[in-house]
Amino acid sequence: MCGIIGVVATTPVNQLLYDGLLVLQHRGQDAAGIATAEGGRFHMHKGPGLVRDAFRTRNMRNLSGNWGIGHVRYPTAGSAYNPSEAQPFYVNSPFGLMLAHNGNLTNSEALKREMFLSDLRHINTNSDSEVLLNVLAHELQEASDRYRLDEDAIFRAVAGVHRRCRGAYAAVVMIAGYGLLAFRDPYGIRPLVIGRNAAMGGTEWMVASESVAIDVLGFDLVRDVAPGEAVLIDTQGNFASRQCAEQTTQAPCMFEYVYLARPDSLMDGISVYDSRVKMGEYLAAKFRRTLPNVHPDVVIPVPDSSRPAAMQMAHCLGIPYSEGFVKNRYIGRTFIMPGQAVRRRSVRQKLNAIHQEFRGKNVLLVDDSIVRGTTSQEIVCMAREAGARKVYLASAAPPVRFANVYGIDMPTQEELIGANRTEEEINQVVGADALIYQDLEDLKAAVRSINPAINFFETSCFDGCYVTGDITAEYLSGVANKRGQPGDAEDDHDGDGGGQLDLNLVSSEQEH
Repeated sequence: MCGIIGVVATTPVNQLLYDGLLVLQHRGQDAAGIATAEGGRFHMHKGPGLVRDAFRTRNMRNLSGNWGIGHVRYPTAGSAYNPSEAQPFYVNSPFGLMLAHNGNLTNSEALKREMFLSDLRHINTNSDSEVLLNVLAHELQEASDRYRLDEDAIFRAVAGVHRRCRGAYAAVVMIAGYGLLAFRDPYGIRPLVIGRNAAMGGTEWMVASESVAIDVLGFDLVRDVAPGEAVLIDTQGNFASRQCAEQTTQAPCMFEYVYLARPDSLMDGISVYDSRVKMGEYLAAKFRRTLPNVHPDVVIPVPDSSRPAAMQMAHCLGIPYSEGFVKNRYIGRTFIMPGQAVRRRSVRQKLNAIHQEFRGKNVLLVDDSIVRGTTSQEIVCMAREAGARKVYLASAAPPVRFANVYGIDMPTQEELIGANRTEEEINQVVGADALIYQDLEDLKAAVRSINPAINFFETSCFDGCYVTGDITAEYLSGVANKRGQPGDAEDDHDGDGGGQLDLNLVSSEQEH
């Protein structure tokens, strides 16, 4: 998953973009980048690590201009350690484009071959975002009239992208001399929202992955970018939009509401916080049905995403709610840290038990989901070591049994504790006295209750049904085999990866 933001303002946007990326930092901690434009010229800086580490004052001074885009990255395609794959990506032909992308193209390998043989374009990294950028560049070239762009040509180009690309993609694009383009795949799998601000110099616009960025930066939330829709904002702040896909189905990713998004975000008309509260309500009902003779003394959340569900579950069950774990906020979220060994080692560094909340008690732990099971095993063990008599575990999401190919870092079944195990077998591994999972239909009902207009969700990691219809067993096997190869971390960590030409004058390694 990644976080993207694009702004067209009446004053310099470098600080706005930086602050927006800080708010979206939870969506990616591997790399960050900002691109701006002034006088027909792009300025860009990108580097590895957190936003606060990737940028220095001198970098910010160079990011001049009243419009630009930003990106925080967690890799799902390409290398976690290759600095050349940090975004935004740049291509100079036909018009000069900068792109930041959230999602994952499922036909990127076929597109690479197609572009090399037919479009005469060379892809220089393993990132599917560079593929998306070059597809768009080619379609713009085909749609333009003698290399002159207008609104109709840009929207026709996005329609061409939709015809050729498969998978999940939400993107913001800078078109040199024209303005900001934003578009979303025909299924609306990855989120994208629009904000507006009435400034003294005119109307300012923002497009971002989550509404929290719009709120924090003082913009007003207008609406979501619809599945298949493209939004175009020129450098003067004129706004236009058009549906560019022949067929659309709104199917937002369920895992956004379960775990990925911030609770104070609103996406596709659904409050993330309210949806998690509803998950706790449905989970409490299942707890009563399946474990009627179990009477916990306290409900304790596993920080942070599970708090709303845990509080509502405690309320519905009439059980005290308590904070039993203290989180070290200066270590990355284990789910989005590359490498299972690093992830396992970091659990105890990240959480510490408050012993008096566990000692002598029957404890019900509530987590948002159980993916690989590493964290669950450790927290159950920590609860017992803190003196709990019984430890029960409830997951606000169903068992994660299948690979996700739409931009979340769990692409192989081998890494998933629920892939080939029953719930009883999972509990034997986790080590709890009892384990319950949310039912998938209850999860859908919980989220849909906030916005009944949403009829479908992308739930492939729970049920193996891939909404784009192009995922085969061979594709999943190929993804698993690719991840099983020696990692890029060993190959590229000390080198530049032979990566894409960027506009950084000094590499991050030299700066530090």
